[in-house]
Amino acid sequence: MATGDKQGAFRSKTLTVDHLSTAIRNSVDREDMPEEQATAMAQHIMNFFGYNERIIDNVLEPEDRDAFYMLEDSGILTTEREETTLYDGREWRIHYWLFRKERIWELINGEEHSEGVKQKRSSVYDDIPDDAWTRADRNQHKRA
Repeated sequence: MATGDKQGAFRSKTLTVDHLSTAIRNSVDREDMPEEQATAMAQHIMNFFGYNERIIDNVLEPEDRDAFYMLEDSGILTTEREETTLYDGREWRIHYWLFRKERIWELINGEEHSEGVKQKRSSVYDDIPDDAWTRADRNQHKRA
C-alpha cells in the first residue's frame, strides 16, 4: 500500500475508546500506566471529540488542556490553527486539536514511529544490572 493510501486508510478507520486506551498505554511516556487509568483518560478525551476528527481548543479547561498536551507529546494528538480576518480588519486565530490516527495505529500495533517496524520498547534502566540498586543502598548505609 502506498504511503498516501495508508494514511487514507488510517483516517477512515473509526477510533474507539479501546483503541485510544491501548495507544495511551503503549506510548513511550505512559508505558507503565494501569489499564483502568488509560481507559479513563481515553474516555475523557473521546468525550470531547465525540464523532468529530477535531475539536476547538476553547472548550478545554486548563486541566483538560494539560492532558491534551501530554498526548501531544506522545504523538497521539496534534494541533492546527486557522486564521481569519474579522470585519474590522483584525486577525483572529482559532486553535484545534486533532487525533493523529496513523500514530495511534502505530502505537496500537507496537510499531516504532520513526521506522514503522515492531520493536521492543527499551528503557535507560535496561542496561543497569539488577544488583546496582542494592550496591547503592549498601553504600548509603555505610556512610550513615
